[in-house]
Amino acid sequence: MLGFPCNQFGAQEPGTDAEILEFATSKYDVTFPMFSKIEVNGDNACELYTWLRGQQGDGADISWNFEKFLVDREGNVVQRYNPMVTPADIAPDIAKLL
Repeated sequence: MLGFPCNQFGAQEPGTDAEILEFATSKYDVTFPMFSKIEVNGDNACELYTWLRGQQGDGADISWNFEKFLVDREGNVVQRYNPMVTPADIAPDIAKLL
């Protein structure tokens, strides 16, 4: 898992990268890598998210924080998951790729 903070959803991540990391680790015990804050929708969307969105379906905008993409070892997007899907829910799909 990788985390890409974004403040485009209800202004939930207005802080600096360091503040966001501190909050995520202290409140949610996040242990996966957290990257710098980016935009995932619109004209200033990070190239990674523009690409990810384009690989699954119609390239629809990210709907909310915690939307997920499963990418295989070759860099192919296998599946896109809505924000309500938990990492535990995705475990069987990950196991198929191992």
